[in-house]
Amino acid sequence: MKKTILTLIALSLCTLAMAQWGDEEMSDEPTLRERIFTGGGFGLSFSSYYDFVSVSPLIGYKVTPKLAAGIQVQYRYTRYKEFTPKFSTNDYGISPFVRYNVYSPFFLQAEYEYLNYEFPVTTSESIRKKYNSFLAGGGLFQPLGRRAGFYALALYNFSYRAANPGEVTPYDSPLVLRVGVTAGF
Repeated sequence: MKKTILTLIALSLCTLAMAQWGDEEMSDEPTLRERIFTGGGFGLSFSSYYDFVSVSPLIGYKVTPKLAAGIQVQYRYTRYKEFTPKFSTNDYGISPFVRYNVYSPFFLQAEYEYLNYEFPVTTSESIRKKYNSFLAGGGLFQPLGRRAGFYALALYNFSYRAANPGEVTPYDSPLVLRVGVTAGF
């Protein structure tokens, strides 16, 4: 966790002097290509207890140079190794979002998240639950050329509640951290 926080701070300091998403001027009649951006996240984790793969593509539309709206789709695959035989689960969800560039490199974001989450309870049985969350927070965006960039985002889950004994939830904390890449096409 300390390494993650230090990395985010270092990225913040590196981006303060750079031009950011939302500062560029749009033409008087911007084309669809100028307004659309794509991107998302990809995650991998391997341990002696489980393997985890996450894919979350997104597509967005720049309403104005500072305001954008979009949608992100999520898919997560987890293979639990402590069970015999090994057991896997699949989670999926969708998150419409609104993003506003406050001041380079910082932006605010609000989103609704629907997540269909599966959790193993025995070696052959799992529980599937639906979760709805409202998340809001801020982040920073660092261009990686004219049509691409890196983002880091910290969101607070206002719908979070700690699990009661015997319950399962997709989040261990109300804080959600994300990093990813966006690209125009």
